[in-house]
Order: sequence, then C-alpha cells, then structure tokens
Amino acid sequence: MTANVEPDRIAELEADNRRLRRLLDQRDAPGELRHRLNSTLAMLRVIIRKSAETNRDLHAYASQLEDRVDAVARAQAAADDHGSVELHNLLADELFHYGAKEGDQVTLSGPDVYLRPRAGQVLALAIHELAVNAVEHGALGLGGRVDVAWKVEASVATPELTIIWKERGSGLAERGPAGFGTEVLTSTIAYELKATADMAFETDGLRCSLSFPLTDRIRKAGS
Repeated sequence: MTANVEPDRIAELEADNRRLRRLLDQRDAPGELRHRLNSTLAMLRVIIRKSAETNRDLHAYASQLEDRVDAVARAQAAADDHGSVELHNLLADELFHYGAKEGDQVTLSGPDVYLRPRAGQVLALAIHELAVNAVEHGALGLGGRVDVAWKVEASVATPELTIIWKERGSGLAERGPAGFGTEVLTSTIAYELKATADMAFETDGLRCSLSFPLTDRIRKAGS
C-alpha cells in the first residue's frame, strides 16, 4: 500500500510546486491571487445561499451543495494547472464524473476554446446542472446519450461561442418548477458571461443552447 501512496503524494507535491512557480513568475502574484480567491469565494457564497433556498431536506441540501462546490473546484484546479479552462476538458470531466464516457454515452465536438478562470467556473456550474438533470431526469438516467457541439462565430467584431447540449433517448419531459439549475442557466450566466440560454423539451429529449461573446475578460488571449 505504501508503494502506491508514495507516487500519488509525489504527484500532488509536484502539482503544488508547479502552481507556486507559476504564481511566483507573475509580476502581480499577490494581487492576482487575492482577486481569484475573492472571485471563487463570491461564487461559493451564491451556491450556498441558492442551494439552501431550493432544498428543505438537509441531506439533499448537503449532497447538492457538495456536488456544486466540487464542479467549481474542478474548474479552478484546471485553471491552477494550466492558467485557463479548456472547454472540451471541462465538458468531458463533468460528464465523466457522473459515469458518462466520451464515445460511449457522450459525443463532444468543437474547436479549442480556453476560458479564463472565472468564466470557466461559471460555465462549469452550468454544465454541472445540465449533467445532473440528465442523470436524474433525462437521457443519462434512461440509457440514452448526450451530444454536445460548439462553434465560434469569428466573423463578427466580438467572436461568439455557441454550445448546443442535446439529449437523445429520454423522451419528452415535463418542465418542473424553476430551481437553482434553471437560475444558473439563465440569470447567472447572463450576468457573468452576457450569455443567452434557450431550453426546449423536444420529442427525444432536452435541447439547451448557450451563446455568449468571447471577450478578453472571458477568453484567454490567443485562443
């Protein structure tokens, strides 16, 4: 057992060391670190408050809160490791977390897009809510599949990213009461990313379209 634990621990220390070197290499490391920490804490406060508003059962509240915080943490870990959040990896990681593997129940297709940490966290939360809904009420819980495709419209002054999340095999679902997930997919991403969302329950499953401008505040330069 010790032989297995030691390499894992070494890998964790090496990852921490890479993050530290990257921070030290930044001219304004303390200010950047404070900004990112404050940004993450602000998002966590919103998650905690909104999760409490939509749950009366303590166990359900704790479980959903933990899952939402973990989704944000995964995006932040990617940003810490690479300086940005790559869209394909964000989608694959979140779906894999719920047992949906690319090439099996999931198809992902689109160009390389690298998001800044805050934008990556917000989008990670939106994708998390879609994934949970697919597991609990949609295609992933009924043996269906999820196809996600995205494109960048670069012929306009400010490039725009459009993501299409399409579930197949879950049938026409009834729209339940608006909850935290609906708020994330409408109000939160609208405020944070200037995004628009369109959700429709089609005959074979949910279709959700997210579109937002790739400004310098949202997308890493050069991506």
